[in-house]
Amino acid sequence: MKFFVGVTNNEWFEYLAARQPDEVNFWRPRSQSDFRAIPVGAPFLFKLHAPLNFIAGGGFFVRHDFLPLQWAWQAFGENNGVPNMATLRSRMLEHRSASELGRQIGCTILTQPFFFLRDVWIPVPPDWSANIVTGKSYDTAEPTGQSLWQQVQERMEGTAFPTPPGVEVIEEGGKDRFGQPQLVMPRLGQGAFRVLVADAYRRRCAMTGERTLPALEAAHIQRYSESGPHRVDNGLLLRSDLHHLFDLGYLTVASDYRIEVSRRIKEEYENGRDYYALHGRPLAVMPSADDDRPSPLFLDWHRNTLFRG
Repeated sequence: MKFFVGVTNNEWFEYLAARQPDEVNFWRPRSQSDFRAIPVGAPFLFKLHAPLNFIAGGGFFVRHDFLPLQWAWQAFGENNGVPNMATLRSRMLEHRSASELGRQIGCTILTQPFFFLRDVWIPVPPDWSANIVTGKSYDTAEPTGQSLWQQVQERMEGTAFPTPPGVEVIEEGGKDRFGQPQLVMPRLGQGAFRVLVADAYRRRCAMTGERTLPALEAAHIQRYSESGPHRVDNGLLLRSDLHHLFDLGYLTVASDYRIEVSRRIKEEYENGRDYYALHGRPLAVMPSADDDRPSPLFLDWHRNTLFRG
């Protein structure tokens, strides 16, 4: 199994360790290339900046993406490792000029992060070089990687940390231990859901094709509060007004992916001409991957539970 050890901003780590979130955005202000070091579901460990040459926690890789600064904040909020958008901008200005803030930043999205107490931080492996800037890959098929992963496992045993995604707990010598991770799609958080849904719809509104990203939002088809999962096939990328109407049940999507508009918009508000123009139209944008397309199960839930027909 391959995993990655990323050089981590210490303030970012400390802020998130105090919050214990269910996902984090490991962002880099000048990331110019895609991150392909590990597959989805693999561990991504946090190595603190020198002189703290320790591995202090980690998470599980979901996606690497390039996002506008505003969208990164909209998706992840404080899970970017800062308390507010102003601080995120300030951190960016440490690396970029004000004129460059419009450029996209590299975002490595991690789920189920874990943060070790200081007394069990792991010293960096003997082959770690002081001139490593971003990080280094390891493999459990090799002695150094195997040793490091075993130390991570030992620190996760007997703690309140959740079992890592896709990791089977096995019996070894009468003691429960983590086995090799089976690399499966990890459980998504809200921020990862937003980013993956936006990418699936090519950052365009599913109903209108609108491309202005700040005006677009990832909508759950079956509400999260009603046991709807953070899954791409339970999502639609919608213009903010359409998202609001969808959540209120004034819009829905039929099983043939055609838009339906409730008659109650006109009855209750004596308006809605622009929305009725959408009635009967197929979705303007659909995910290219079949598994990402709206699930009939979730569409039926919305139509039968929320839609004001």
